[in-house]
Amino acid sequence: MAMAQVAGALALLATGFAPVSLAPARAADGPKGSVTGLPLPRYVSLKSDRVNLRQGPNKDHATTWVYHRVGLPVEITAEFETWRRVRDSEGVEGWVLHSLLSGKRTALVAPWEKAAFVPMFREASETASLAAKLEPNVVVQVRKCDKTWCRVEAARREGFVRQDKLWGVYPGEVVD
Repeated sequence: MAMAQVAGALALLATGFAPVSLAPARAADGPKGSVTGLPLPRYVSLKSDRVNLRQGPNKDHATTWVYHRVGLPVEITAEFETWRRVRDSEGVEGWVLHSLLSGKRTALVAPWEKAAFVPMFREASETASLAAKLEPNVVVQVRKCDKTWCRVEAARREGFVRQDKLWGVYPGEVVD
């Protein structure tokens, strides 16, 4: 990661602020990718446990960061040939080769929280019994979202988490 990006990321962490999404909620009839025709922005996940984030859309550009977390959600903000411009939950942006990305939907549990656990309920209700307590930054697989609740899986447990506690799903987005 470039020094300016490190300083910016540290400044965000020091203030306790981390944006849920730096992009506006995605409209169904909004912009489309010039290569795939898929909506922009959109969430995807990392397919590999080693993904280089580059300054530009080819291998001649410097690697600014290396991700080592398969399944990590990222947001695609632009497309150029076989490259996708992505943004992570900390706001760091760069280019990734499309073959290292997966359409599988995942999300980070409340990456803006420092110590509070996020409840995963057995049903889509805050009065339902707990299925688990999830730590911030845990990667969950997103099964379904209804604009308020998401059915997720983490460590072989399934349950429901409030959609506003996840980074990797847009506010008000329906995921089938």
